[in-house]
Amino acid sequence: MKAVVAERGQVTIPKALRQTLGIDAGTVLEFAAENGRLVAVKLIDDPLAAVYGCPKGHGASADDVLAILRGER
Repeated sequence: MKAVVAERGQVTIPKALRQTLGIDAGTVLEFAAENGRLVAVKLIDDPLAAVYGCPKGHGASADDVLAILRGER
């Protein structure tokens, strides 16, 4: 399959590839150059990543963390 790069660097991914790979509007792709080729990798949304991790305000107390998680702050 072929696609033409537009003046602003935009490319339309052929519909058959989007359907096969599950690429929809809003899907995030990460681009890299490997051995002279352009490689695009679909980033998987990890719902746990939004919940786990370091809350803002490093060094927060346990009470602060719980309040943030509960949406109280």
